[in-house]
Amino acid sequence: MFDTILIANRGEIACRIIRTCRKLGIRTVAVYSDADKDALHVRLADTAVPIGPAPARDSYLRADRIIDAALKTGAQAIHPGYGFLSERLDLIAACEANGIAFIGPSAGAIAAMGDKIRSKQIARDAGVPGVPGYDGAEQSPETLKREALRIGLPVMVKASAGGGGKGIRKVEAEADLDAAIATASREAESAFGDGRLLIEKFVTRPRHVEVQVAGDRRGNIVHLFERDCSVQRSNQKLLEEAPAPNLKPEARAALHGHALKLARAISYDNLGTVEFLVDAVTQEVFFLEMNTRLQVEHPVTEAITGLDLVEWQIWIAAGETLPRRQDEITCTGHAIEARLTAERAEEGFRPDTGTIALWREPEGVRIDSGVETGSTVSPFYDSMLAKIIAHGPDRDAARRRLADSLDHMTVLGPATIRPFLVDALRHPVFARGEATTLFIGESWPGGWRPGAEDRPSRDALAAAIWLAGFKPTMAGPWGALADFRLLGTAGKPGASHLALTHGEHSKRIKIESLGDVFRVVTQDGATEVSVAVGADPTRWRVTLDGQRLTVDAVRDEAGVSLRWGAFEGRIGIALAVAAEAAAREASGGAGDAVRATMPGTVAAIHVREGDSVAAGQVVAVLESMKLFMDLKSPAAGIVARVAAKPGMTAAAGELLIALTPG
Repeated sequence: MFDTILIANRGEIACRIIRTCRKLGIRTVAVYSDADKDALHVRLADTAVPIGPAPARDSYLRADRIIDAALKTGAQAIHPGYGFLSERLDLIAACEANGIAFIGPSAGAIAAMGDKIRSKQIARDAGVPGVPGYDGAEQSPETLKREALRIGLPVMVKASAGGGGKGIRKVEAEADLDAAIATASREAESAFGDGRLLIEKFVTRPRHVEVQVAGDRRGNIVHLFERDCSVQRSNQKLLEEAPAPNLKPEARAALHGHALKLARAISYDNLGTVEFLVDAVTQEVFFLEMNTRLQVEHPVTEAITGLDLVEWQIWIAAGETLPRRQDEITCTGHAIEARLTAERAEEGFRPDTGTIALWREPEGVRIDSGVETGSTVSPFYDSMLAKIIAHGPDRDAARRRLADSLDHMTVLGPATIRPFLVDALRHPVFARGEATTLFIGESWPGGWRPGAEDRPSRDALAAAIWLAGFKPTMAGPWGALADFRLLGTAGKPGASHLALTHGEHSKRIKIESLGDVFRVVTQDGATEVSVAVGADPTRWRVTLDGQRLTVDAVRDEAGVSLRWGAFEGRIGIALAVAAEAAAREASGGAGDAVRATMPGTVAAIHVREGDSVAAGQVVAVLESMKLFMDLKSPAAGIVARVAAKPGMTAAAGELLIALTPG
């Protein structure tokens, strides 16, 4: 067994691996980029080594720096987690050259399955059926377009290398093929260093079902049942569960049998996942790909089997036999996992960034996270913050437990998809176990929106908490006076006017205060609020129009981050006079412009100053959290100014290109 393992990853998976190593008495080494120097995984590990700048290509994707860190710290093995270098042959070769064990499958297995084109050919030879499509060596855009039309639209244009939803586009109209092929290839080249593509027929009502397999170096191979991962956005999973619901016995048996056939065909020797599309109508099974690494959703398999899959990985890499035979692996109950990402679900799952002002976890469920209060969510990496996993005696018990736990979780700072996950878990289609990969689009055809809010009460609550924590900064005796009573007649409530902003919405309110009791007056009426904070400065005791509540809130000089009911966000607050002055200063209109839709890196600028552009023309490309977004001109006109250049880091809302309407 190993004494020291280096974890070549970050975030929740690095913390997850550290937990198993600690259980086994194995010393851990973390690596970190400049952006992660204060990250949770760095503090949890026994030793941490810096490996370079924030961009992954300069740090977490540098096999040479990972090896140097392992040699410096005496690590005998490297665990790559998932993503980054987990399926990169150059890391395995470097490990072998330096006498370091790689905690993963052999280079041969990764090479066979890491190339989706080759993997489909191997699957066919092994008798495992695949989706009709094109996986040929000729990769010209003209050939790919011709093959897509031959197969028949709709099709999926997919990167041959990699995974995680990168380099994938669904195409339904011939007019969109050229752009989809170009964008998918560019995204694949950036993410995996390989721009090759394949084309697959789009199964009309597909379910995404995968089988967990494990093999050792003595030829033993087993499956650990299947998972359903059909709830996805942008080809990335959001809800995963085990076992898969509503499968016919023959379909379930086919999934397990095909997965074992493929694993045996390549002499698989660690943990891996064979992924399939299952036609929701006919329950036909089609091979998609094999991920030769640990999967994000492995905790649901751990929950139903009672096994530690990271521990299995370590034992197999150390040359041990599989801990259990097939007939010794059992399935108990049901488990569902929700991926909590820093995204705005109401804005098409737009990634969000920033500092987490408050992270409060629910009890009674498993949480694998890589963040805490004070952690920074940057645009350089994947948007996933944590996974919440609920296990129950049956599917409905697990589903209800997970939804309730998410209802009692608080994340203040960057927006998260927590409210969306709750709605998805309680949606009748998901509750019945009938979700396909079309679930989100069919359930919310106009895009998901949060439930109706009691905005007057929310705003009154935020304003009262802000004023209750207000500390005057005036010098002299006036600064010693509490609250705003200096604004009113002695002995009577003081009154002030505040400006509140949330997103694009703003309003002015009048608030009267006397001690910890506030009367908030808006055009919607008056609300009485009393607030008090206990030993925990982020948990407030509130009486709102006679109703007693406990709310999570973090206040500062510029506003309040608040979790109340379905609302979880930040409300900017300022004295009305100051807010109006700031608005006048900021107004100076920039005219029509293209701005960064989220924090990210400018990947490409397609125009120059003086160019004529059409409405809807792609003028720039933004990369954020490993995804590429085309930015389009809002109107026809002339490019007046190009304020950005490729490689530049842009903040959300930052001006990239100014236009003179034509």
